[in-house]
Amino acid sequence: MLSHYLMPMMGRSLSATSLRRYAAAVPQPQLSEKDTTSDSLENARPFSEMPGPSKYELIRGFMPGAIGKMQKKYGDVFYFPSILGKPEMVIDLNPADYPIIFRNEGIWPERRGLETFAYHRNVHRADFFQGINGLVTTAGEDWAKIRTAVNPILMQPKNARLYLNTILEINDEFLERIRDTRDPETLEVPGDFHDDMNRLTLEGIVGVALNTRLGMIHKNRDSAECKLLLKSIRNFFDYSEDLEIKPSFWKIVKTPKFYKLMDTLDTLTDVCNTYIDRALEQIESDKDGKLTSEVGKEKSVLEKLLRIDRRIAVVMALDMMMAGVDTTSSTLAGILLCIAKNPDKQAKLFEELKRILPNKDSKLTIENMQNLPYLRACIKEGIRYHPIIAGTMRRLPTDVVLSGYHIPAGVDVSVSSNLLLRNEHFVKEPNKYMPERWLRNDAEGKKYQLENPFLYLPFGFGPRSCVGKRIVDLELEVTLARLVRNFVIEFNYSTENAFIPKIVFIPAIPLKFKFEERKE
Repeated sequence: MLSHYLMPMMGRSLSATSLRRYAAAVPQPQLSEKDTTSDSLENARPFSEMPGPSKYELIRGFMPGAIGKMQKKYGDVFYFPSILGKPEMVIDLNPADYPIIFRNEGIWPERRGLETFAYHRNVHRADFFQGINGLVTTAGEDWAKIRTAVNPILMQPKNARLYLNTILEINDEFLERIRDTRDPETLEVPGDFHDDMNRLTLEGIVGVALNTRLGMIHKNRDSAECKLLLKSIRNFFDYSEDLEIKPSFWKIVKTPKFYKLMDTLDTLTDVCNTYIDRALEQIESDKDGKLTSEVGKEKSVLEKLLRIDRRIAVVMALDMMMAGVDTTSSTLAGILLCIAKNPDKQAKLFEELKRILPNKDSKLTIENMQNLPYLRACIKEGIRYHPIIAGTMRRLPTDVVLSGYHIPAGVDVSVSSNLLLRNEHFVKEPNKYMPERWLRNDAEGKKYQLENPFLYLPFGFGPRSCVGKRIVDLELEVTLARLVRNFVIEFNYSTENAFIPKIVFIPAIPLKFKFEERKE
């Protein structure tokens, strides 16, 4: 059981200095004085004058597309009142405010997490987690301690790339799955291909977190345990959307859906912990690392974190398995739709890949992956074109002025940057898939480059940026490279309204990609 491993703190102590050490692990847009200049608090309009919907309007009218409608009615910055136990919030769609927000976020930035998730760990299963709740539901020094332990392992690019062989092995199985399931006449995969992408990403996460294979793509695909895990992850996102995004009474009266979510989180915790226990047993039996070295695999994230703190190691492995599936698979789906609908860009990517992978069975290595700038540009542009989250959030420790309004400390501010990535006021030809806009020295791409670096924040910003970014980058790069090197990819259907918003945006159409074998 997980509770067996949640023992008193072990390993080295972490000083205040070391807690700050990795606060800027990911390169971020620079914050200049010019960027962050704002009106003085004395001259700002009072917070009470900020426009926004009433509580009644929120309950009656909240639905997909509601933010866009409210922007037209209230402007780029508007107010959500406290409702049904949820705190008040400011929606900010003005990019000029974003540098101000991030400059004032403090050394330990705070953002509102999933409150039902926090309830599960702090109240419902408090005896199980014993105060170690992971990065999503903690703040302040507790959050900093976990982040400081995790950053050197997950946020350094060179460390993430050590898992290349693991991701390659899983991708081999994924390509085999495509060849087995595509229609022999049309060469299209079934419409539920998103399920296969979920399995691919979950298998990759478990491979990195635990150095374990679940066999979800082929071997154990139909096992009751694997089906239960996938179903529970999907239920988690569905129930969380109803309780966290839509108006809900769960803080006042525990609703049937709230109890369904608690049951789902219980199941996820127990199933994931079964895999973690097995991995811990394997680590204990392989203390000299012979088994890992024999198969050419890097030590798991779990094993590396065990050297720092056993409790953090177990909870981080648990969080990686629960949170990384739909986010990565939806991102991959969006990128593939862009590649399939833009054959000229796909051909250009293929030529780059062919230079470092002359044959279909040529192997990606840490060294040759350094020479794939267009691959990374295709991924970044796909994420811009089909973002899977609206943005990020901050609860600022000091008063600030945003768009001329005095925002008191402690008010949640939603940095809804990703909702602007298809807005022609901020992005030149936003509905054009143009990977070249991400290439610094590309003459064609220069005119398409984003002028405001704070518009593109797919993994968040600063110390609270996504801790799994480097692993996700690796998964996306390897998967897209292997797919384009092996297949000509087409999608012969409309991509209108391809995604619907949940906690993250997920595919809303059958993903019947055509994968035609390349002959060279």
